[in-house]
Amino acid sequence: MNPARRKTRLTPAKKKALVQALGFLILRACLYFVFAVLLLFIYDIIRKGSGVLSWEFLTQPPRRGMTEGGIFPAIVGTFAVTMITALTSIPLGIFAAIYLNEYAGQDRLTRLIRLAIRNLAGVPSIVYGLFGVVLFVNVLNFGTSILSAGLTLGLLTLPWTITASEEALKNVPGSFREGALALGATKWQAIRTNVLPYALPGMLTGAVLGLARAAGETAPIMFTGVAFYLPYLPRSLKDQFMALSYHLYIMATQHHAILQVRPLAYGTALVLLILVLGMNLVAIIIRYRLRRRRQIHGW
Repeated sequence: MNPARRKTRLTPAKKKALVQALGFLILRACLYFVFAVLLLFIYDIIRKGSGVLSWEFLTQPPRRGMTEGGIFPAIVGTFAVTMITALTSIPLGIFAAIYLNEYAGQDRLTRLIRLAIRNLAGVPSIVYGLFGVVLFVNVLNFGTSILSAGLTLGLLTLPWTITASEEALKNVPGSFREGALALGATKWQAIRTNVLPYALPGMLTGAVLGLARAAGETAPIMFTGVAFYLPYLPRSLKDQFMALSYHLYIMATQHHAILQVRPLAYGTALVLLILVLGMNLVAIIIRYRLRRRRQIHGW
């Protein structure tokens, strides 16, 4: 064999290092590409929508066929329906996750329930909207209202909340439970004092991220309560409402003067983006503070 060829042959260790370096390079390239696209997307919305933002735009209702005025009713409606969603999905999701992870046996039925929850998380949102029409609007006779839309979005968010909460509970070591039980605590006391303080940051983070997704949904509320235009704010949970996501959809695709209202559409998109990013920021802050508090108190 030629000595020169023998010197240039890579050893297994060098091959492994080369493959690892190449893999990390590809991962970094994908990360930078996604981050660049995200920054370009945000920059475009800020550049085209920031000129519309004003106190009047945020505090006044639309006027003259939505060609003037603001989006205040849509902001109020979005917050109202998001609150209904939170009150529906967060308690049910957290308690369901606690039962599945801490109390339910690891049998075929439990595995089937988990599989159903994972599948529900991938169901298109329009399907939830049609289900909400049948259940909340027609069967329960809530009508097209904030309540129907909020409950529909609660069902949409519930699988995400259950999955995130259960994963957070699984990350708590089993010795925390065993130690409390060995000292004479009941199972619920062990969960409440030794498990939930460690799992709560992850549970709340998943819940808030699910709400952020629900706040930007259009299809589920399109059939269950949102309106194209209302000259007044909703006075009860049985009233229809305006929402930022549907308002943006109408302004961008269905308005009779799309070119004229396009700056208003970008302004609405910017407000909705700020709302979603703000909710994500709240999730990060909650997670950080709970972890910091746990470290300080030695939980």
